[in-house]
Amino acid sequence: MFLLDNTVLSNFALVGQASLLHKILGNTAVTTTAVLTEFNQGVTAHRVPATDWTWLTVTEPDPEETKLYTNLLARINAGEASCLAVAAKRNGRLVTDDRDARQIAMQMQVPVSGTLGILVQLVEKKHLTLAEANLLLEQMIAKGYRSPLKTLNSLLSPAE
Repeated sequence: MFLLDNTVLSNFALVGQASLLHKILGNTAVTTTAVLTEFNQGVTAHRVPATDWTWLTVTEPDPEETKLYTNLLARINAGEASCLAVAAKRNGRLVTDDRDARQIAMQMQVPVSGTLGILVQLVEKKHLTLAEANLLLEQMIAKGYRSPLKTLNSLLSPAE
């Protein structure tokens, strides 16, 4: 189970490639209502385009997860907190680019990935060439993604 937060959804939506998330993650992609609320607030504010996420499984934290979620709200926003709470309790992977959420997840020993990890998977699984993935990354950066890397080259072997 891959718990996708708003940062990752937004990066792919901003370049018109939300379908790539479905292509690589399929029915293992999950988000929460809190994340979709954040995304839709971005749509209303014209920060991200309206995007069809109907393929994405939406879950809610159960009572035990809600306790963790409530504690996490003191440190991260609702979308990241809800995804991290669910990932922690259901042995999922948090998919976020939020630095604070990533640090907390690592402290909790919850596996973490993000936009770069998804792009690398898309190349490794031959859904994109390295050049195509680098172009998407460049477009995401132009739209506001604060990527630690300008290209994916150092993350992939030359044969990719």
